[in-house]
Amino acid sequence: MKVLQVSAEIFPLLKTGGLADIAGALPAALKAAGCDVRVLLPGFAPIMGDLQSPTVLAELTTPWGERIVLRQGVLGALGLTAYVIDAPALYCRPGTPYEDAQRRPFQDNHRRFALLGWVAAKLASGLDAHWQPEVAHSHDWHAALTPAYLTFGPVQGKRVASVYTVHNLAYQGVFAPNNFFELGLPNAAFSVNGLEFHGQLSFMKAGLYYADHITTVSPSYAREIQTPEQGCGLDGLLRSRAHDLSGILNAVDEAVWNPATDAAIAHAFDAKKPAGKARCKAALQLELGLTEQAEAPLFGVVSRLTEQKGLHLVLAVLDELIARGGQLVVLGTGDAVLEAAFKARAAAHPHAVAVRIGYDEAFAHRIFAATDVTLVPSRFEPCGLTQMYGLKYGSLPLAHRVGGLADTVVDCALENLADGTANGFVFDDFTPEALARAMRRALALYERKSEWRSVRQRAMQQPLGWDKAAAQYVALYQRLLG
Repeated sequence: MKVLQVSAEIFPLLKTGGLADIAGALPAALKAAGCDVRVLLPGFAPIMGDLQSPTVLAELTTPWGERIVLRQGVLGALGLTAYVIDAPALYCRPGTPYEDAQRRPFQDNHRRFALLGWVAAKLASGLDAHWQPEVAHSHDWHAALTPAYLTFGPVQGKRVASVYTVHNLAYQGVFAPNNFFELGLPNAAFSVNGLEFHGQLSFMKAGLYYADHITTVSPSYAREIQTPEQGCGLDGLLRSRAHDLSGILNAVDEAVWNPATDAAIAHAFDAKKPAGKARCKAALQLELGLTEQAEAPLFGVVSRLTEQKGLHLVLAVLDELIARGGQLVVLGTGDAVLEAAFKARAAAHPHAVAVRIGYDEAFAHRIFAATDVTLVPSRFEPCGLTQMYGLKYGSLPLAHRVGGLADTVVDCALENLADGTANGFVFDDFTPEALARAMRRALALYERKSEWRSVRQRAMQQPLGWDKAAAQYVALYQRLLG
């Protein structure tokens, strides 16, 4: 089965969040399950730089008249055949893939990412004479026009099935309506049964409306986005497509996230030989200037610093954590107010709180390896990979019971401790008080060393790899084609 994966990012070449981790791991998992997988990516500098033996597949004129080159080659970091859109004027800019250096979205983002869907449809219609996908699987708003272009474009040969995965419904790719006329779609597509969204142009809605099947990254999130509370204005459309909507839980790339083989951490360890974890903790405390105390419970945050991630709740309970002998390390970037607040707390408590603004992949690995608890108090969370990384590295998640967090974290309540399912700490109400109670449960269990070690060992031994998810995707593809 030939499958084209379409995304804006891919780990380890380009990453701003969990989307890149999935885009990097899923193709390998699908290949292991018997699929013939290729990827389509924008020509950002790290991607172009890794493309080996590139050849020009086609020179194309976009619907708005810009000339671009589509190259084909192999991504050296992944050993994966890739199509890359070579358009330096669109993709080679200072800043992030989506924003300039001042964190302002690029004014032509509608062109930059419509191009992903447009080229995907060209490939689906036979642009590559030697390889034509049977399934086009696009990810998040950046690639959401793929199903729309497939619906309205000419297709040579067999019809190509379209799958659209929502990684985060809150980021929708909404643009001014006049941008629609540059995209090369028929006027009929700009309607309530199409891309129109409260008078604006919504890429996300295109994917949700035109895809043959919609997936989300956890079963709970698939249910939640059909409610007004988490539907972001699209819950009605999602309810109408409930029979074409399913949740497939994300997984962990165990070739990357494995404390037994991780070159980024100070000392290797695993569930049965955990001594290296204590040495990782001591090394991080020394590195960050925290009090070097083995018994101090060390909590970690690796996250975008936004309100959605619930980090204002962490600030609200931080004084109690410090008073109870705990420590906190934070890695992330985002909202300037949250960044300043965490930096202020680190300055006030330099031996108990350490904050690093930005993102550093190797440092993230060291945090998971060193910490006792991973904080994931998100208001909503489509899947979350952070809590899974915590589980793999024996850093028990403390999480709000939503989305993929609800699907992966089981509270250390007595009955769950008794039946061996407990692997973390969960709170239901999105309030500082509820988080504080869960934190106290974590601190109480931490004092009971034998029980803590038992829960940590079971958490680290949980199967979190891609085998199950890949099998579910393959079954979905087969059903759509069958």
